[in-house]
Amino acid sequence: MNNKMERSVIDIFNMLKADILHKKGKIVFELSGIKAIIDSLDIVGISIQNWLKVWLMNKNIYFDMPKTTQEFPDFYLSMNDKQNNMLEIKTFNCTIAPSFDIANYESFINSIVSEPYRLNADYIIFSYQMDKRGTITINNAWLMKIWEIAGSGNRYPLKVQVKRNTIYNIRPNSRFKNNAQVPFANKEQFLNAIYETEKMYKGVEIANRWKERFKISYKNYCGTEIKF
Repeated sequence: MNNKMERSVIDIFNMLKADILHKKGKIVFELSGIKAIIDSLDIVGISIQNWLKVWLMNKNIYFDMPKTTQEFPDFYLSMNDKQNNMLEIKTFNCTIAPSFDIANYESFINSIVSEPYRLNADYIIFSYQMDKRGTITINNAWLMKIWEIAGSGNRYPLKVQVKRNTIYNIRPNSRFKNNAQVPFANKEQFLNAIYETEKMYKGVEIANRWKERFKISYKNYCGTEIKF
């Protein structure tokens, strides 16, 4: 019998803030009796995600995870509902602007056509600082939706990572870090930025087809039309 408790994302977020905000920690690798403190920023994000898994266990909070770490989301928080209470974890070094990958661009815009509920996933974002000795301090935390995190770009309406004229990943804005007004006030504005980006990137015909397919799927799932 599963005796784990279901908790809302906001409850988990508030508990996390109380437990780890401004707290210090280290990433340690142990092999053959030798411990090494890892002072590379490259693995901080995945380390915090793995730590959170143990934290949820210790708090007796129910969660489930996809089969691989590359799948969406990082955590399911409902026992019998894989379409709600989905949680993603993101991190960034507080000494620079946020530059983490929110999602792969093509995977995301295709997935929300078939699974529009992905738009409603929650994101907990941690900012951290690492000193020269490898000590990590959690400076701040935010609970946000994807349209609050996403940025507007110079080349495209949506801020994206571009290499050799190919869009790879959706990138964040830097305004939320300072609690300033973010580029997209709601999901409609965010979706319109995707649509306008598609028009520039692939052409009007493909963009219109994506928009129509998404709107049909969204209405079938939510029971209401969405306009953007």
